[in-house]
Amino acid sequence: MSSVERGNTSRGEFLNRPSGHGLFPRLAVIMLACLLGAPVHAQEDAAKAFPTKPIRIIVGYSAGGGNDIVARVLSIKMSEGLGQSVIVENKPGAQSIIAAEYVAKSAPDGHTVLMGPSGPMTMNPASYSKLPYSPLRDFAPVSMIGSFPLILVVSPSLQVLSVKDLVEYAKKRPDAVNYAASAAPFQFASELFKQRTGTNFAFIPYRGSGDSITAVVAGQVTMTITDPPPAAGPLKGGKIRPLAITSAARHPSWPEVPTMAESGIPDVVITIWMGLFVPAATPPAIVKKLRDEVARVVHLPDMRERLATLGVDPVGNTSEEFARIVASDIARWTAVAKAANIKAD
Repeated sequence: MSSVERGNTSRGEFLNRPSGHGLFPRLAVIMLACLLGAPVHAQEDAAKAFPTKPIRIIVGYSAGGGNDIVARVLSIKMSEGLGQSVIVENKPGAQSIIAAEYVAKSAPDGHTVLMGPSGPMTMNPASYSKLPYSPLRDFAPVSMIGSFPLILVVSPSLQVLSVKDLVEYAKKRPDAVNYAASAAPFQFASELFKQRTGTNFAFIPYRGSGDSITAVVAGQVTMTITDPPPAAGPLKGGKIRPLAITSAARHPSWPEVPTMAESGIPDVVITIWMGLFVPAATPPAIVKKLRDEVARVVHLPDMRERLATLGVDPVGNTSEEFARIVASDIARWTAVAKAANIKAD
């Protein structure tokens, strides 16, 4: 027998030998299975321990705006459920691009969360040719907190009592009317309003919805189309006058306010939402834990009541459902921006 034959024979005998040596192939398989299962167990362990430090909800607008108000109400309840402080941190500016980029590049451990409304997550991609983040690629949707229509308001000192009055007022003063907007949804809505009514309101940017409301109260701008939360207090106090709402039907929180359609403008139907997002690489088990907490909180009786006073309808959907809505809305607003030639660059 040649040395090669002897080598082959001994190798075959070794691999097929019914002794303790036969354990090695089986051990290799077991070790491989353990290695493959290790990330799953690590994620589960991380989720069980999560959160290990305070959670920060990053809001891309100034304090007092709708997203800020809802984030602060939500944070109190989440702190109670998660056993850790949940802190709201404002990073306003650049249509929430600064905040979105900050969270996208944060550690994917669930401790840095973006308060992501429709604007930066579905309208910025429609109006900016280039962004430092991708809503679909760089984030994992957690859950939608709630949705709401927008509301058109003016100062009571302005002698207009309806949308029809406002349009007539604007057409008589084409170079003297303007609108405040702090984010893409409000600018998109206002530009659609202009197109449908043939008016020429100039766009005046503000840092937050609260600032836009203040500008209306002070008479610095003619009108604003904004989210209901920051408008709730001033409306109740009579500091601003509501003219129309952008929902398809009257909203239960604002039953006295007519819809745009009832006001003679049927093509301005807009529903906006706000939700939580984390960096894309965040472990699914942590995303689920955050999602379950959001769903719990938004359906608490006192939370539902609080959201109702702000004109927000609670949602608390799954991450998968939320992801589909984000993708669908990006396509919708991209079409709107193209038709209206809205370009933020």
